[in-house]
Amino acid sequence: MVRGNGLSDAYTATLTRLKTQKGNKSQLGMKVLMWVLYSERPLRAEELCHALGVRIGSTDLDLENIPALGTLISSCVGLVTVEASSSIIRLVHFTLQEHLLSDHTLFRSSHSTIAEVCLTYLNFQSVRDILPAAYSDISTLHLLHYASLHWGEHTRRGMTETVAILALRLLDRFSEHIAASLLLWGSSIALGTHGGFTLLIRGPRGFTGLHGAAFLGIVEILIPLLDMKKWDVNAVDFMGNTALTWAARRGREEVIKVLLKRMDVNPDRVGTEDDRTPLFWAVEAGHEAAVRILLEREDLNPNQGCGDGITPLGRAASEGYEGIVGAFLERKDINPDHADREYDRTPLSWAASGGHEGVVKMLLERDDVDPNRADTLGKTPLSWAAEEGHEGIVEVLLEREDVNPDHADTEYGRTPIFLASQNGHERVVRLLLEREDVNPNRVDKSGGTILDWAAEEGEEGVLEVFLERGRR
Repeated sequence: MVRGNGLSDAYTATLTRLKTQKGNKSQLGMKVLMWVLYSERPLRAEELCHALGVRIGSTDLDLENIPALGTLISSCVGLVTVEASSSIIRLVHFTLQEHLLSDHTLFRSSHSTIAEVCLTYLNFQSVRDILPAAYSDISTLHLLHYASLHWGEHTRRGMTETVAILALRLLDRFSEHIAASLLLWGSSIALGTHGGFTLLIRGPRGFTGLHGAAFLGIVEILIPLLDMKKWDVNAVDFMGNTALTWAARRGREEVIKVLLKRMDVNPDRVGTEDDRTPLFWAVEAGHEAAVRILLEREDLNPNQGCGDGITPLGRAASEGYEGIVGAFLERKDINPDHADREYDRTPLSWAASGGHEGVVKMLLERDDVDPNRADTLGKTPLSWAAEEGHEGIVEVLLEREDVNPDHADTEYGRTPIFLASQNGHERVVRLLLEREDVNPNRVDKSGGTILDWAAEEGEEGVLEVFLERGRR
């Protein structure tokens, strides 16, 4: 670098020096670089030391095989560093990562190698002996958390025969393994109060290898699992989830396809968590491809709601998932005007209040959608859009001749222009005043006028709109 050579030349020279080290330091140094480069998250020093101490084929961890941190660092001839504050091992510079990744010959089977190490570690007898709900001291098993949470990612990217054998061994009696508890607890899935409490007290009961393979989305493991023994494919775990439910929640498209090919799979099996079906979970997570795959099953009920009665289409509309809404509307048996039990709100109502103009337009194209349907508060989709100030949606609704722009809610007797005025939505007020069938002098149940409420709320802009109208 001092002589003017580029960083790439410097890295190449350093790597050559690393590879020509005597003894096993060359091999150790390359393993360190591989783990730092391809791990799913930065590793702490003790985690990496344990990873490099695993011998494939061994039945338990041999502490004498674990390299010392000093040996590990020196074998990398200055290419890695240890953060003093966190003990995380990192490459010395981000440009080194670019250099290493540009050479595809350096690490040909990184993910399969890491998967083999993680799975070997999880299959150690000392690990299998840990009770999943006991949470005894596992602080000395430094690789346990990383291996439990990330063996699936590495397996999907680096499937080999050895990896498959090790994975099947782990998934056998998976509900009794500490790795299942750590996987669920550490994943991005929100277990909720009930699920988290049950996991702590009883462990991952019912979370079988089939559930685990579906959760992780490993089709190459799921298929042999299904062939190995007779499974109850509709069995639920401690959270009330089937294998199909987990696949839907996680958006595991290929797993969903495999499971739905089995006619003994119930696509509408509800769990104990708000009576949600796999389809509902897929919608909730926004997994459009998964939703479309599920909707291909003709015996699936697309109108089956959850605990409060909102349908999957209602949830998609409330979230503004246009692609998912479009998928539902392609089903001939869909009811696009189905209202939930708790609030009596339709998909159109939810979309209007959420400001999802595209979804509103899609639903209004249907002849079987009532644009004036009121909910338990007596609010129509236009009422919600006006109250929230969604100008585009108000315009779309007012373009329809069958929309009643002066409908008063049953709670306070307020019309859309009332609701828009008291919330200061001047543009919406102007749009509503353009309609001759809107009464700007309406009085609500308390005896107040629109101007009364606008003045009380201090909405000067709205007051000016009405004054302009009076001056014309």
